[in-house]
This record gives sequence, structure tokens and C-alpha cells, in this order.
Amino acid sequence: MMIDVHGTPLYAYTGGKAFDPTQPTVVMIHGVLNDHSVWILQSRYLAHHGFNVLAIDLPGHGRSGGEAPASVEAAARAVVGLLDALGVARAALVGHSWGSLIALQTAADAPERVSQLALVGTAYPMRVSPALLEASLNAPLKAIDMVNVYSHSTLAPPPSALGPGTWLYGGSRALMRRVLASNWAVNVFHRGFAACDGYQGGEQAARRVRCPVLFVLGTRDQMTPPKAAQPLIDAARGAGVAVQVVRVPAGHALMTEAPDAVLDALHGWLRQPVGVV
Repeated sequence: MMIDVHGTPLYAYTGGKAFDPTQPTVVMIHGVLNDHSVWILQSRYLAHHGFNVLAIDLPGHGRSGGEAPASVEAAARAVVGLLDALGVARAALVGHSWGSLIALQTAADAPERVSQLALVGTAYPMRVSPALLEASLNAPLKAIDMVNVYSHSTLAPPPSALGPGTWLYGGSRALMRRVLASNWAVNVFHRGFAACDGYQGGEQAARRVRCPVLFVLGTRDQMTPPKAAQPLIDAARGAGVAVQVVRVPAGHALMTEAPDAVLDALHGWLRQPVGVV
């Protein structure tokens, strides 16, 4: 599904179902050098069980046009623009890694538009090592290999998102290379990492959230270890909203390493009744 957002086309995967304005909507936001496909199991299941799903390609990534966002705040404005374009008054936001920061900032900037917030594989501050930041700029293919080592805790889990025995390293590497090649004007790898590394508004944003917050954390995550999410958990609790923390035995790529556990956490949380802001 292509949507005109701020004058440029933004792609959203709908899980094989037509958008139905009478159903609750879930927006799913990917991380650095990923696209909508990282949510393949979760998006399809939710789309066939009573939800509108909009698993997006961020601007300048994958099938989406426009300028690749250089900051978390700029990406958050694109998410609000998506809701405006489709006439969605309120939606649940689900974000992974960089996408979790984008979802968080969106919920802080437009609390009346967000019914629920799920932060998957999150951390704050989300620092990127100088070596990885430099490699993403000057040797992106090398950096892709580095990220894949850090992002996975196993080679081929049974089951994975694409079926038992799927080679996670190879699939993730191919995806990242494809997304990198989708934008010849901008190195979206380095731009995304720089946005994560430079983001300074996480705790303030969490204190401004006015909806329930779910944290889904990988116990074997080397990129965003569970303890690194604690500042956001504490800030959200300090805001007085309902907070739930689910720990999944997986690495940073937990949607593909432990797809059922992530889906169970998201589905159970999305089905909970939500009050009006």
C-alpha cells in the first residue's frame, strides 16, 4: 500500500488485508537498515485477527520515497503524517531498535494519536560504537557483517520467522544490503546509526507518554541489552502509565529469532482495553 505522506510516497505492508477504517490500527516501525519485512509473522497474524497493520518502510528506505530521516524527531513526524494521510485518529505503535525510539518520540509529540506503545529491542541512550559508526560510513558491507554478528544469538533457530532452520545471518545480511542499495543518494545505514547515537530526548519523551507501554527485550541481546532499557522503563513508570516488561530468549533480531514469543507479547498487549487520553 502506497500512501502520500508530505508529498512523497510511503510504503506500508498491510499483511495481505485491505485497510479497514473501522478496525484498530497498528503501525510497525523497523530499525536501521531494515524494512517492513522484519515484522513478517507478527504483521500477517495481526492483520488476519482484527487489526489494520501498517508495517512501514521509513522514508528513503526500501519502497518508500522521500528524504531518509536524519533524526528520531524527523522520523516521528513522518509517522504522524502517515496517520494524518489515512485519517487515523489513534493507533498503536510498535517499534524495533531505532524504530522504538521513533515510536517513543511520536507518542510523546502526539499523545492524543497513540493508544498503545510497544518498544522492542530498545535502549536509551542508544549509543553506537565509534568503530561501527565509522564502518557504516566508510565500509558499509563490512559493517553489515559486524551488525549481523552482534544482532543474532543463534544461526538457525527452530522455528524462525521464515520456518525451521532458516539461516538468520544470511537472510538478515541480504535484507540489509538490499535496503542499503535502495537509496543511492544517501547512506541510510550511517544516517540511521547517527540518528540513534545522537538522540538525546529518550527519558524526557518517556515521561511525556500518556498510553500503556510494553517493553519486549531479548535476554541475549548484545546490541541493546535488557539493562539498557531501564532508564526508559523507569521514566515511563514515573509518568504514571501502565508498563509491562516481557523478556524473550533471543538476541537483538528477536522478531525472527523468537517470532512466536514476540507475537504472543504483542497480541496479548494489543487486546487489552485502552482508555481514552
